[in-house]
Amino acid sequence: MGEPLRVGIIGCGVISAQYLETFDRLAAVRLTAVADLDVARAQAVAATREGVFAGSVEELLARDDVDLVVNLTLPAAHAEVASAILASGKAVYGEKPLAASTFEARGVLDEAAARGLAVACAPDTVLGTGIQTARKALDDGLLGAPISATATMVTPGHERWHPHPDFYYQPGGGPLLDMGPYYVTALVTLLGPVESVVGSASRTRSTRTIGSGPRAGEQVDVTTDTHVTGILRHSSGVLSTLVMSFDAVATSAANIEVHGETGSMQVPDPNRFSGDVRLKRLGADDWEVLPVSAGYVDAGRGYAVADLALEPGEEPRASGTLAYHVLDVMESLLRSAQSGRSEQVASTVERPRAVPLQELERRD
Repeated sequence: MGEPLRVGIIGCGVISAQYLETFDRLAAVRLTAVADLDVARAQAVAATREGVFAGSVEELLARDDVDLVVNLTLPAAHAEVASAILASGKAVYGEKPLAASTFEARGVLDEAAARGLAVACAPDTVLGTGIQTARKALDDGLLGAPISATATMVTPGHERWHPHPDFYYQPGGGPLLDMGPYYVTALVTLLGPVESVVGSASRTRSTRTIGSGPRAGEQVDVTTDTHVTGILRHSSGVLSTLVMSFDAVATSAANIEVHGETGSMQVPDPNRFSGDVRLKRLGADDWEVLPVSAGYVDAGRGYAVADLALEPGEEPRASGTLAYHVLDVMESLLRSAQSGRSEQVASTVERPRAVPLQELERRD
């Protein structure tokens, strides 16, 4: 293996801990710099890691020991920060969504193309053994010709645990834009791009009460829909039904199920990297757990950065183009919910390359 990819992080909030754990253990990447609007937070991260610079965003972007920057800012800032990263001559890996809108996301991709720089984006959970084993089962024909899928995410709301949940209940938030990227990315990885959607949406309450942290008991206004459902028609003809809710309590259904002519498959939580894939074959009495057969073993958030580092000449599996298509699908679904009409999805994408079963090299 050549020299590791030198990585910086902008945004040292809660989610950064998971990326840091990944970068600390993988040989393919080396953390060289961290930055945050609150420089003290960046300094706290760097203090526990030898040779890691901590400072402002501007200072990080000016450094010549950073090849790629991981953008962990708030969704509303994703496009602005990504553009600044690209302008500094560095590749970018963003947390989901790629941007707050497809208009902003298109600007990021066009700028990257003009500069010859890579753009990749979360979620990379689809690179783990859970989704990849399910994909291999499909590719190996264990279900026969795929017919349909269901994807369900039900929770009573993030305000129950998140100390600052405001943005989840504002335009640009809601269950679809927050959690939908995991589910739609998984569906595209499994079944290919989406060509049209029909959607409907609702909200049950006008306010939410914060349940934890220093603002516990404070109410926040709800100005976006909190329950979204829709039907996605994939270019292959497969129909996927999507339910994303911050209103309901729980579900007993599998997170994702895929149905084919000769089998049905339960797919693990797409917000996780692993989990059992269960198959019910036509005529069988019981479900069977399929052996792990594909994907990165013991993966964690940030594995897409290592994936990009190991195959620099290839389109990233968690590409910006994929993230753009997923955002386009979700925006189209929300437009359909408002218009009451079927909406065509303007973009498309190649189904990402499968991940063979493998373990990445660890640091000594």
